[in-house]
Amino acid sequence: MSQNQTDTPEGILLVDKPQGITSHDVVSKLRRIFHIKKIGHAGTLDPMATGLLVMLIGKATKVSQFLMSMDKEYTGTIRLGQSTDSQDADGELVEERPVPDLGEDAVRKEMKSFIGDQYQTPPMFSAKKVNGQALYKLARKGKTIEREPRVINIAKFEMSRFELPEIDFLVACSKGTYVRTIAHDLGERLGCGGHLCRLHRTGVGQFRVEKSATIEALEGMSPSALRKRLIPILQAVPSHAL
Repeated sequence: MSQNQTDTPEGILLVDKPQGITSHDVVSKLRRIFHIKKIGHAGTLDPMATGLLVMLIGKATKVSQFLMSMDKEYTGTIRLGQSTDSQDADGELVEERPVPDLGEDAVRKEMKSFIGDQYQTPPMFSAKKVNGQALYKLARKGKTIEREPRVINIAKFEMSRFELPEIDFLVACSKGTYVRTIAHDLGERLGCGGHLCRLHRTGVGQFRVEKSATIEALEGMSPSALRKRLIPILQAVPSHAL
């Protein structure tokens, strides 16, 4: 990145997304902060989710496909006994079931069974498009259609807190994995249903949320300080991917 302050800024910016706004909202805010339109991201987060968004400023938007292919890491909370139509806390409650007297070891064993390559069916409440139409738009009309399962990989699925009906977890997974579907599927395997009630993205490839900045912090930075936060494209992406 050129140090000339008249040049258009370019590079990768790590942002800590707050709860309640969309990834597109973050793009809009950064466009105002940087005064440029060419801003994108390498993978969205649902409004309910918080944590790391890898934002692409200027020419960095050209490497979005490479960055989107990186593995992701999350922490979160699953609430057992309650199933929602969206598989997370933003959805409508569709079923309640009593939570069995589950032992911690039994739940850990069930979580371990998720490790490895597998097929996952995208939820109806998702931005995935089928025949050109986003699934969530059909879901809002009360429609359910067949979805093509896709291969994902879960490298790690570990428990960090066990206080029924809640379980805190850490998961490392491949691109395109729906963590709320993992929460839903775990609940089904345990016989009581469940949904994702908290999600925080901690990592995307080599990028970590600890190195990110809040939107409020970015809004208060000088232009030179903003530029210093930008990671040069070549530092994050191998030359063959450019």
